[in-house]
Amino acid sequence: MSDHVTYLNPPGACPAQGLYSHAARVRGGTTYYVAGQLSVGADGELVGVGDFDRQFAQVFANLGAALKGLGCDFNNVAKFTTYLVHSQDIEKFMRARAALFPKLFKSELYPPNTLLIIDRLVKEQFLIEVEAVVSAPDA
Repeated sequence: MSDHVTYLNPPGACPAQGLYSHAARVRGGTTYYVAGQLSVGADGELVGVGDFDRQFAQVFANLGAALKGLGCDFNNVAKFTTYLVHSQDIEKFMRARAALFPKLFKSELYPPNTLLIIDRLVKEQFLIEVEAVVSAPDA
C-alpha cells in the first residue's frame, strides 16, 4: 500500500474469498483508470495462446509497465476488475495470484478485486483481462 491507499476489511464483512480486501480508502492524489490489460507482447502479438499461466503473467507485466509509466507501482492500485472467459480458470487464477501478489505488494493486504466470468474478450484467444483503478500522489 502507498501512504494514501489503505486496504480495509470492515467489521461485519464476511471473510474475503481470495487475496483481496473488501474496500480501499484513497486520500488525496490523482486517480487513474487503467484500461483492461491483455496478453499482448511488445511486438503487438498475443502471448500464450491457450496457456492461462503465460497470459496471466503477461497481463500483470503489462499492468506493471502501465503503472511504471504513470510513476506508480502495484501499491498504488486501489481496485482491480478481472475478466476470465472460462470458469475452469478460476483456480488457476487464484494459484497464480497467490504466487505473484506477495512479490508485487508491500503488505499482506491486497486491493479489492471483482472477478467476472464473461462470454469472450475482444479476441477469442484472450483468456484474461485485468483493469485497475490507481491512486498516485500529487506531484
